[in-house]
Amino acid sequence: MLQFLKAMDNVMYYPILLIVLGFAAFYFTGRTRFVQVRHFRESLRIIFEKPADDRAVSSFQALMVSTASRVGTGNIVGVSTAICMGGPGAVFWMWLLAFFGASSAFVESTLAQIFKKKNKETGEYFGGPAYYIETALHSKFFAGAFVVFLILTYGVGFNMLASFNLQSTFAAYEFYHPQNTPLYIGAILALLVAIVLFGGGKRIVRITEIVVPVMGVLYVLASLIVLLAHVTIIPSVVHLVIQDAFNFKAIFSGMAGSCMIYGIKRGLYSNEAGVGSAPNASASADVTHPVKQGLVQMLSVYIDTLLLCSATAIMCLSSGILPSVKLSGAPYVQQALSTVFGSFGPIFITIAMILFAFTTLIGNLYYVDNAVAYLNHKKKPGKGAMTIIHIICVLVIFVGAVVPMDAAWALADISMGLMTLINLPACFLLSSIVIHALRDYEEKRKTVEHPAFKGEDIGLYDLDCWQ
Repeated sequence: MLQFLKAMDNVMYYPILLIVLGFAAFYFTGRTRFVQVRHFRESLRIIFEKPADDRAVSSFQALMVSTASRVGTGNIVGVSTAICMGGPGAVFWMWLLAFFGASSAFVESTLAQIFKKKNKETGEYFGGPAYYIETALHSKFFAGAFVVFLILTYGVGFNMLASFNLQSTFAAYEFYHPQNTPLYIGAILALLVAIVLFGGGKRIVRITEIVVPVMGVLYVLASLIVLLAHVTIIPSVVHLVIQDAFNFKAIFSGMAGSCMIYGIKRGLYSNEAGVGSAPNASASADVTHPVKQGLVQMLSVYIDTLLLCSATAIMCLSSGILPSVKLSGAPYVQQALSTVFGSFGPIFITIAMILFAFTTLIGNLYYVDNAVAYLNHKKKPGKGAMTIIHIICVLVIFVGAVVPMDAAWALADISMGLMTLINLPACFLLSSIVIHALRDYEEKRKTVEHPAFKGEDIGLYDLDCWQ
């Protein structure tokens, strides 16, 4: 079974997803005229805008929910695995994917806002790829398939992987026992997540809004300290990354295990641009124009890859510790930090991983809740049904702590790839709508600070929320 999963994983990313991701990223970048560059300052301005209704979800809150899912164990273990398994050049391909993939994030999140729905009882907004696939492309089959793959990805694949990655950080300590320690860590993590889950969705938003920024700042500060301690060799590290990234002889001699494929796999796992996850959070934001949330969600990709993943990569490569398959995962990062912080290095990574894993799990289950609501005729199931679903999710987290590493990565890669293969083609087919919305925003922004949107402005007359 493990060999089958690994073979399927390899074929999916080379050549299928390599072609689909590359085409989508370059196409959206061209059609939006490098929106990720032109409107970067505008996205920073928008991020702290308050919604008209104080009870509504703000752009910042929606960004934090999606960032909670994006910014997680992938920033530590994912980057380390990419370097140790694929080589230093993987970092360059992660950067490239993030820069061009930010346009994909803009398109999918703008679409989620345009085709979002409103809960008449609570006043809350909801939506995502399933909704714009069903509404705009009139395909309930692909919308349903996307939701099923989303549940498998975030409820099973990613949560198992986050749990596994967290327990693996404890392998650096003497008390770690391969048979018993993963069970204890899995049980504690599952219990903590259960406490939050049964506190309600609003608590999820509040917790991620507070924890994610603190978690990111502390980790970047620690990385900067390591970088400053090894500042003299940073230029040679950057040169090594670029040199290895364009070693095409090595890449094409073993494409599936090359730095390019590992960079794409782990980059996509980390920033999720084009996967179709972030639009579920984007749709919940109360904004005056759909393009605003698309611009805000671009920042999440930058925060994740260009900031946090880069911090991990350069910190590790400048530490003097040589990457190897044996060090793949948390051990490589722990040893890198040890070169400056000594015995506190592994402890700091363990603390960071606990926070990363926890917020990743919470963000992931926010998506699962939305997906389940879609399958239940676009309304949240009763309390009893949700309790059962949450119990299953909690059990998955426990199981994830004890599964083999290769199986955890393969399951996450495959389910994420299937989501992407539905979402990106849908975004491509609907991209003209996004371009019209972007032009509408740009024209109105010339005269007003807060452009207002109506569906009829771009020829859409049957939208639920923009009439």
